[in-house]
Amino acid sequence: MKKTNAMRILDKNKIPYGTDEYEYDESDLSAVAMAEKTKVDIDRIFKTLVLLGDKTGYLVACIPGKQELDLKKLAKISKNKKVEMIHMKDLLKITGYMRGGCSPLGMKKLFPTYMENSCLNFETIFISGGKRGMQIEIAPNNLIKILDIRVDDISINI
Repeated sequence: MKKTNAMRILDKNKIPYGTDEYEYDESDLSAVAMAEKTKVDIDRIFKTLVLLGDKTGYLVACIPGKQELDLKKLAKISKNKKVEMIHMKDLLKITGYMRGGCSPLGMKKLFPTYMENSCLNFETIFISGGKRGMQIEIAPNNLIKILDIRVDDISINI
């Protein structure tokens, strides 16, 4: 297994983590598809979303795979009037990651990061490992600490 930027950051900071590789389907890179392939509880899989705030610039949100980001809540918490998802074509340029493999760890720059507070309900959660078909299992408190994440209510059930 080739190490990703996300894994190298965790190794450098001596943060314990596990990895889970799985076969992915390019036509469905969703967290739901990943949960079905790996048999991991969808509530423990956190997808990484990259947004643009009208006042603060780029920011990152991590929410459970089955939930939807509440843009109004995130805007308020991040001190923006509004936030919007970036265009998919800009993801690689901004983060260094492709769609389906975007990790909150190891982006080109460290952007303000926000995570749904349900992450604290679990001993470990799963985030993208930095490439398609690779997940990192990590204690949420370790991820929060290394990225200085603000944990709050930012998503809604769909």
